[in-house]
Amino acid sequence: MMDKFRWNIYADQPHNIASRKERFRQHFKYGASYLSLTALGFRWAFPVLKLYKKYWKSMYKKPLKIASPFAVSVSPAGERDEEVVINLKETGVNKTLVRIPSWEMEKLSLYEKFFELLLKHRINLTIALLQQREDVLNPSRWQSFMEEVFSRFGRMASFIEIGHAWNRTKWGVWDYREYLKLARPSLSLAQDYGVKLVGPAVIDFEFHLYPPVLKDIPFDKVSSLLYVDRQGAPENSQFGWDTARKVALLKAVIDGCSKRERDFWITEVNWPLEGTGKYSPASGKPNVSEEEQADYLVRYFVICLTSGFVERIYWWQLVAPGYGLIDSRQKEWRRRPSFNALKNLVRHLEGSTFREKVQNSQVEIFMFSREEENFALCWTKGAPSDYIFSSRVTRVLNRDGEEIPFFSDRIKIEESPKYVFFE
Repeated sequence: MMDKFRWNIYADQPHNIASRKERFRQHFKYGASYLSLTALGFRWAFPVLKLYKKYWKSMYKKPLKIASPFAVSVSPAGERDEEVVINLKETGVNKTLVRIPSWEMEKLSLYEKFFELLLKHRINLTIALLQQREDVLNPSRWQSFMEEVFSRFGRMASFIEIGHAWNRTKWGVWDYREYLKLARPSLSLAQDYGVKLVGPAVIDFEFHLYPPVLKDIPFDKVSSLLYVDRQGAPENSQFGWDTARKVALLKAVIDGCSKRERDFWITEVNWPLEGTGKYSPASGKPNVSEEEQADYLVRYFVICLTSGFVERIYWWQLVAPGYGLIDSRQKEWRRRPSFNALKNLVRHLEGSTFREKVQNSQVEIFMFSREEENFALCWTKGAPSDYIFSSRVTRVLNRDGEEIPFFSDRIKIEESPKYVFFE
């Protein structure tokens, strides 16, 4: 059962077909690997935590240029490929990531056509390679797949991400040593075809996996699928770690075990949507309303990008019924609130300078400047709160860029982010 693989076409992920008992039995077989990770974790704990303390103290306290960190992943849509690209460009984003599953070798011509369309529209392309259990058991199969992708698309893609969410057993990899066997052949291929590598594409809050992998594979960009959806709002904590602290810790882990500063990307994040049934990649608590998803998108991007530690973030993805910026269940695609929220965020933040985060326990206020404009992006983590700005307010926009009437410098801040501009 554990060697089988079945794809969920509705939620764009594998089915978890093994029982909990069977998964536990398989994990038990890999006990030695887990123990070696524990030992390695103790070795890195002190230097990483020391670096984390330094990074945490420095966060949000110095000016930072927000260059062009926004990215949205897309998937080919056949006859509607052009529509995908038009909508992507409408967000103001010019960077994208496209997944290629190893089991779709026969469809590479369709991917090639789609990539040519992206390049025609001057959209920067990153490719992510998806694995299954058969690739681990049959390395020559994976090797052939990678060589075909590198040789065929190396001239088109700026980067190729090796593997995907391999710390989840449904993706076919059982421990970090199996992942390393998949990743190592990419080094010579990258050199042969002039391609830059991204990895290790670890999902969620499992940072202990980075040291052994980064020691072995010198990725050009270090990536994480840093989901926080199971905690709800991005400010909520998991074992005492909210999104900001997770970003600082992961940066410390990456730099600490590399013994140098490294560029760090988040190559996948989203919040699944309630009411989407089989199209949602998660069940129960992680599902949120469309309005909440839009709010959380803005808050997550701001928290991560203003930290100074995250170079780029890819939202997964543009068009998807269960979580995308666009709902494709009807013939006429519908743009969700998160589409306009991202579009407005890119419009105001790209090319801006982050100045500081205002210290206030009631509201989250991030100060920016862009050309001749000075503005704050602000929200609360719960109940609304009035805040009096020290500078004269000239206009207020809601999350989606619509004007909001105001009557003084006392502004009502709510969970949905607002843009407050000053004289």
